[in-house]
Amino acid sequence: MAWYPGAKKMELQPESDSQQAIRPTQLIMHSIVANWTARRTFEFWRDSTNLESHFGIGYGARDIAQYIGTETRADANAGANRRSDGTGAISVETASNSKASDPWNAAQVEELIALGVWAHQRHGIPLRICRTSGDPGFGYHSMFAAWSTSGTACPGPARIRQFRDVVFPAIVARATGKTPAPSTPTNPPKEDPVMPLSKDDVSAIWKTDGILPAPSNAAKGNAHWTADSYVRDIHARIRAVQTALDATNATVRTLAEALASRDDAVDVEALITRIKAAIEGVTVRLETE
Repeated sequence: MAWYPGAKKMELQPESDSQQAIRPTQLIMHSIVANWTARRTFEFWRDSTNLESHFGIGYGARDIAQYIGTETRADANAGANRRSDGTGAISVETASNSKASDPWNAAQVEELIALGVWAHQRHGIPLRICRTSGDPGFGYHSMFAAWSTSGTACPGPARIRQFRDVVFPAIVARATGKTPAPSTPTNPPKEDPVMPLSKDDVSAIWKTDGILPAPSNAAKGNAHWTADSYVRDIHARIRAVQTALDATNATVRTLAEALASRDDAVDVEALITRIKAAIEGVTVRLETE
């Protein structure tokens, strides 16, 4: 039996001793459709079903456990569990949401990459995506019907994209020495200090020219405005609209008051004087607010 040193050992019995030996030629990734830790997945295999995977990965950092040695059959991959020639697949269950629609998080991606590199180095699993259900390499559960007798969408579209675009390329890169192994928690990479913006920096950003196209009412030849200019223009336009609206309201109110209080014919000249005074009062108030 082979045990991955990067995982917690949670051995399932009697399966670990009683099931047939295999020669692992594939590694197949799954989603368990539950937000479970590696230990909770172990308990499910132990207490609730006669199925099991070799590995379980939770959402947290370093939350990976191994339940059966990788040279012993595990029953999560249907026809890939063990073939007539003695070859079989290593199975990896990963925590997911209840619809298996979420992507692997960063911790899960890292564990899958590290495990994939180990499987290549320990068992010689070739650095390629499986071309058929029996072809040695790496894959995911829904890739071939032979790997799921009842059909499945596992591990879900988001994770399938991650497998092809992120996880598998990273396994190849790390296994071939093209990318370094990640830093350990005791020796994290140093980050450049982030300097806060000063008032001068903020002012320079708002007054930088050549970024925003000038509006149609800009002076001829002025193709761009600063962000500060846009804010000032918007402010002026809003104030103008508000002035016109308040003037209209004042006009209507003055007319209504005049009509409501008349005994005889309306004195047009007096009414105009009152309207002008009302509008002037509104304009002065807006300019001083």
